[in-house]
Amino acid sequence: MTTTALGDKEQLPNLSELLYSHNMIGELRKEDFMFPFNNSVQKLDLSSNPVKEFQEGCFQKLPNLRTLIMANMTLGPKLTEKLCSQLPGTQITVLILLNSQLTKIYNTTLKGLESTNVLSLDISKNFMSQIDNNSFIYLPNLRILNLEENQVSHLTSKAFKGLSNLRYLNLKKFFSSSKDSKIDDLSFQWLQNLQYLNMEQNKKIYFSEFTFSGLTNLTNLDLGGCSFQTIRNETFSSLSNSSLISLNLSKIDLTKIESRAFYGLKHLEVLDLGINQIDQYLTGQEFEGLHKIKQIYLSYNKHLSLTRSSFCSIPSLEKLNLRKTAITFKSPSNSLFQCLHNLTHLDLGNNNIANIDEDIFSGLHNLRILSLQHNNLARLWKKANPGGPVLFLKGLQNLEILDLLSNGLDEIPAEAFRGLSDLKILNLGENNIYVFPQSLFADQESLLDLDLHKNLITSVEENTFKNVLGSLRNLSMGNNPFDCTCESIAWFADWLNKTNTSVPGRDSQYICNTPSNYHGVLVKNFDNSPCKDHAPFMALFIFSFTVTSSLVVFVLLLNFQGWRIKFHWTVLENKILGLTEIDLGDRNFEYDAYIIHAKKDESWVYRYLLPLENGRQYKFCFEERDFEAGESNLQLIVNSIRNSRKVIFVITRYFLNDQWCRR
Repeated sequence: MTTTALGDKEQLPNLSELLYSHNMIGELRKEDFMFPFNNSVQKLDLSSNPVKEFQEGCFQKLPNLRTLIMANMTLGPKLTEKLCSQLPGTQITVLILLNSQLTKIYNTTLKGLESTNVLSLDISKNFMSQIDNNSFIYLPNLRILNLEENQVSHLTSKAFKGLSNLRYLNLKKFFSSSKDSKIDDLSFQWLQNLQYLNMEQNKKIYFSEFTFSGLTNLTNLDLGGCSFQTIRNETFSSLSNSSLISLNLSKIDLTKIESRAFYGLKHLEVLDLGINQIDQYLTGQEFEGLHKIKQIYLSYNKHLSLTRSSFCSIPSLEKLNLRKTAITFKSPSNSLFQCLHNLTHLDLGNNNIANIDEDIFSGLHNLRILSLQHNNLARLWKKANPGGPVLFLKGLQNLEILDLLSNGLDEIPAEAFRGLSDLKILNLGENNIYVFPQSLFADQESLLDLDLHKNLITSVEENTFKNVLGSLRNLSMGNNPFDCTCESIAWFADWLNKTNTSVPGRDSQYICNTPSNYHGVLVKNFDNSPCKDHAPFMALFIFSFTVTSSLVVFVLLLNFQGWRIKFHWTVLENKILGLTEIDLGDRNFEYDAYIIHAKKDESWVYRYLLPLENGRQYKFCFEERDFEAGESNLQLIVNSIRNSRKVIFVITRYFLNDQWCRR
């Protein structure tokens, strides 16, 4: 098609959109739109056509035209100026000149739009290098201006003059990427009603303390992908009286935030500092002045060192992202977030955290979401951990989402989730868990999503999971080495076949590993009919096991503690028979005690008993020292016992095995 003419008779009286894109139209003539549309067309698309001429009055027959699209064309500044001069008389509000070779905008280029009511203008992707002062003074009602992907090297102080009603300005990749660019101070002073300013990916541009002057109603500023080595306390001083709510500073090569860097931004609610190179100790002074801040995104930075005061200047914070920041704790980690009483979302994932205190989350009574995935918390929940398992989740009674994916966990204490009655989503996937305490999920009656995929789970026991599986909406437990036996899997296999819960991978990821006759078989296909006949045999087994165990314990007790039992029995028997200790009266004894011991314990007697005689407190009869020659050994023992007030038995393993002593 080489012309826009479609006939000489009226037709299609209600047509609202007319699309001529990707044709060979080279000229727009006045008579082309005379018929057939009865002035109903509101949108006209002439993109990708080699238009070289606009005749006078070519749009007069389209008085209700509101949107004109002239993208991907070779208009240039002169032809664009002529196009604009033909639009008065229409209802044009949206003009799109994307990629139209408009390399420069002179102060007369858009003059023809002076008598129109254009609200949205798109002149992006034009390789534009120059915008003259006063170029937009003809567009006092413009609300949206898109200048994305151009090559301007110098933005003059009056380039945006006249745009007092502009609300949205897109300057993404607006400045030259090949050389340093400049923004005159007060260039934005004319945009007093601007609310959204996008300046993403302008690497070679310098921002002074006056750059953003005049933007008193600005609510959103996006500087992602620009270049700031350091944010100083004067960087955003020109926005101190603005209404700024959201500030994006991601991907700006930032290494340091100075104290009070955002001090004047008293209305700011969202601050994005993610994906940078920040490497510093956060004292808390960096965020002073952010009285209304709700979200701070610090994820994917080089290294952050935290202390108890790091966030105490921003108690209004509700969401804090610290993922993959190589976090270290300058002081003990207990009560690290104690000042953030309003925090509802905390992300500490991918930090290789291995050691935290039990009270690290104390004070976070409003926390709803906690992400701890890809850390190294396994040791904290081990029974062998010095001091016992660290119950770092205690006190988070309002927690709804908990992510512990990939932490190397192989043990979970029974009290780990105690008190988390509002928990809705729990992710324990990609750990090494193989057994669960029976009371682990006792408080999780409201749980909706449970993820246990890629663990070492062999058994899914009814006593442990029945409470939680009843309320589940989604269960992910695939890729575990299930033991398909009656004791381990029968109940779970039955549940899988009856439940309405969503179980992704039920037909492919839930596979038996043992025993050999079920290896590779789907868990849902486990035959549990033989399991139902085991009840009587189980009772018999329990009874026989109990009797056998009791007998074994009794025999072992007699073997190793028989002498002790016999001794206490003899004492008890004597008391029952009324026997009492012989009253020795005033009888004088030669010795205080006679020592009976095994031969191998002689050195012990020399070392510990005989030294008691040194102070003349006691006098012992010691066979190797005090027995006289000439009498029988037995007679000497009898006489020595008679002449001793007491008898001391040195009872040891050698004593019990000595035949003479045992007599």
